[in-house]
Amino acid sequence: MQLAAQIMIGLVAAIHLYILWLEMFAWTTKAPKVFKTIPADLFLPTKTLAANQGLYNGFLAAGLIWSLCINDQHWKIYVAIFFLICVIVAGIYGAATASKKILYVQSIPALVALILLHL
Repeated sequence: MQLAAQIMIGLVAAIHLYILWLEMFAWTTKAPKVFKTIPADLFLPTKTLAANQGLYNGFLAAGLIWSLCINDQHWKIYVAIFFLICVIVAGIYGAATASKKILYVQSIPALVALILLHL
């Protein structure tokens, strides 16, 4: 189960690296195709705000990647739990305030990783 948990943690980190890229570097080019509920004329004026959000997603990815690199088994699990819970909370908040899809893209994979971590 630990291998499955590590794979899921890596997947959650990859999702957040993709979100980082999308929000920080592709907000006005690729993001309008992903975030279809946002009017097209809002992408340019919100570019700085999106980049800030992308940076926070990068911090989540960095924490999850860090957890994969820790040798001490207890700290490895503690760090992974902390960052997975951060992702779950962010996904729940995003689902409540922006789009229900965020729950499925962010929170559910993180929850699966958290469950696998405890098996």
